[in-house]
Amino acid sequence: MLVDQFRLDPSRKASHLSKGQRTQLALITAVCAEPDLLVLDEPTSGLDPIVRREFIQTVIGAFQEGGRDRTVFVSTHLISEFEGLIDEFTIIDNGRDVLTLDADAARERYQRIYARFPDEPSRLDLTGAHVLRRAGREVEIVARGNSAQLLERVMALSPEAVKTESLALEDIFVSAVHEQGAVA
Repeated sequence: MLVDQFRLDPSRKASHLSKGQRTQLALITAVCAEPDLLVLDEPTSGLDPIVRREFIQTVIGAFQEGGRDRTVFVSTHLISEFEGLIDEFTIIDNGRDVLTLDADAARERYQRIYARFPDEPSRLDLTGAHVLRRAGREVEIVARGNSAQLLERVMALSPEAVKTESLALEDIFVSAVHEQGAVA
């Protein structure tokens, strides 16, 4: 039982619970109804980090795996906490849709490229990249769907080391908002 798992006392009135406990109770109540669509606005606000993590993994994870086709719509600024549960996400900034993508497609589209060269690269063309860091022999950039072309340009200058990795959804958020010229 979720009330026991989250150490809530069923004999106490909701008005006598702490803010975090009231948030937990509201979330448990919403999930227990097993709706096909669950809309949560900053659902972990007011919860301590341990309870937040436990709630996300246990409650939302179980809700999604309940054997039916269900949707959980979460509005949050804590993207990293929901990373493993997100199938599709939309970035909204100042009321406008900046980006809507399948999470796996977003990770494929947004790549971080690290490169270290024997000498400082003077003719490296970083057009179309978000330059995170360029210091001496090292370059760190974010490719937004053009990683193959950028990697080709980097490799043409014979780097000592190159590493690519997909971005976390929170980093994609930062890059996409930056790309639009907005401030998050």
